[in-house]
Parts: sequence; structure tokens; C-alpha cells
Amino acid sequence: MSRKKKILVTGGTGFIAKHIILQLLNEGFEVRASVRNPARTDEIMAAMVAHAKDTDDLETRLTFCSLDLNADEGWDVALKNCSALMHTASPFPMVPPSDEDDLIKPAVDGTLRALRAAQEAGVERVILTSSVAAIYNKRLAAGRSRYDETDWSESNSPLATAYSKSKTLAEKAAWNFVREYPEMKLTTINPSLVLGPPLDATIGTSLKLIARILSGKDPMVPNLGMAVVDVRDIAVMHVRALQRPESIGSRFIGSERFMWMQDIAMLLKAEYPDRKIATRLAPDWVMRMMGLFDKAIAGILPSLGQEVPLDNSAAAEVLGIEFIEARQAIKTSASSLIREHLVP
Repeated sequence: MSRKKKILVTGGTGFIAKHIILQLLNEGFEVRASVRNPARTDEIMAAMVAHAKDTDDLETRLTFCSLDLNADEGWDVALKNCSALMHTASPFPMVPPSDEDDLIKPAVDGTLRALRAAQEAGVERVILTSSVAAIYNKRLAAGRSRYDETDWSESNSPLATAYSKSKTLAEKAAWNFVREYPEMKLTTINPSLVLGPPLDATIGTSLKLIARILSGKDPMVPNLGMAVVDVRDIAVMHVRALQRPESIGSRFIGSERFMWMQDIAMLLKAEYPDRKIATRLAPDWVMRMMGLFDKAIAGILPSLGQEVPLDNSAAAEVLGIEFIEARQAIKTSASSLIREHLVP
């Protein structure tokens, strides 16, 4: 396989990042993956050995560096000889922080630090992992039925959370930066809830939702829904954006469809009838009571009963994505978690 250019992927231990690294390697790119903890490089390498199409010379094609979103050290070295930056690193907690700035500040500062370092290193091409949380936390105008890439979440919206604010402000900071430095060529990928198969036994926040449903921890499911996408599609979106110049200057929603949690639970119950999976819908007042004692539940209260219809046509038209069905992404998530003994 002929060698292509080297890409820096930040946050290399992440669920999405590992799939992006795999996709890049399979497409013939060389990858430099950043980690905060150097001890976790073996984890990434093992995942690639297990899943890459070609493992020959892998230790040359995949290298590592240590970076911290909150520190300037190492970015110049990390970007040396790279032709593009894929910035995936951003905090995504299961439980909302007591102080929302603990989430917002590193997201914004880390994004600007990465972009500034790329600009100084002469790396003009940047693919940024944002989120649909930067799009849909606002009321749709009359006559509109779906959110699209022209929409921006409003920080003062009653639907806004610390996470949505962090993603919105970080992405806005990125677009402001490239307006100041027009030589920079930015594309953002805005995934919804990312499910699908993990490449190893390390799972992120999104898959913990499926693990929680499978575990039967909750007696009922909330009146909550979310748009769902398969991680493999999100990885392809990042790589296609890099390969297609027509994606420069654009945002792309990564979502297959919206699903209510009750429907997700019923799907999993049908797949695993012997598991004590709750499918009964919890009244909103019950969720509010539980939110007094469970911060994870408190974090979802603003979204109860809110449907989020998203327009994914740009990803299909510009990036050529044919999305894996959300139901399949959910089933694959569950089977992977059970196979790897990641749920009781």
C-alpha cells in the first residue's frame, strides 16, 4: 500500500478517535495519535493490531505523542511533518460538573490551543469533532421541521447543558479562529449519540448508556430521546472530509435517526429477553424526584420529552455517507458489551 500523509489525531484513546485512527490506517495514511497518559499507547496499538486490515510495519505507520489540552508543551513536536490535524479530544462526562466552567474552559481552550499550534506549524487542514449538541439546543423557527448545519445552540436556552455549551463555544471559537487566519481550512463533524462496536474493552460515556440499560439498574426509562449514529460512520465522515476539498468550510451532522429511550430499551429487551431490562416509561415527576439524588439523571431533566429531528442530507450528499441504521448500531453496541463482559 502506498503511503499517504501523516495525520495528528488528538485524544487517541477515545471511542471515536480509535475508529478514526483505524479508518485512516486502512486508507493508507500514517497517524500520530496523542494521549495524555503515555501508558495508554499500548491500548491503542493493541486495538489496531486486532482490527487493522494491514498490520505490516504498523509501529512505523502509527506513532504516539503526549499532549494535554491545558498545556502548550509538545504541540509543535506533535504537529511536525503532519499534513492535517484531527482534533477529537474534548471532555464528555456522564455526570454534569458542579461548575460548568470545568467542562467549558478546557473544551474551548483546548480547541484554540490545537488550532493555534497547527497554524504556527503550517498545518492548514483541520477536522474538528464537534457535536449535534452545538446545533439543536434552541427552538426551531415556525415552519421548520428539522435542525440542520445552519443552526447553532443557544447558551441561554432552557435545553442547554454544560456539555452543549462546551461544544457550542468550542466550535464557535474554532470558526472565529479560521476567520482570523483564512489560510486555515476547517471542517467540523457534529455527531449525535455515538454507538456501535468498541475496538477494545475501554468504553466511553455513550456506550455506558447502553450498558446501564442492559444492567437493569433503573426500574423505568425516562421520557427521553436522542439521535443515534454508528461510530464507524463518524470515523468515515472524518476521513472523507479530509479527502474531499468540497467539505472545507462546512459543518456536517452525523446522525441516522432520532429514537426514544423506551424504544431503545424495547429493542434490547427483544434481543435479550432474559435480562431485566426496564421498558416501562417513567413519569417526568418521578425523574425530577430522582434527579435530586442522582446527578446523571439531573443532567437530562431539561431534555425530557424533547424530540430532536436532524437533517443528515449534507453528510450524504457531500461526504457520500450511507448511514448504518440506528437499530443496528444499538444491537452492535449491546452485543459487544456483553461479549467483552462489560456489563453484568
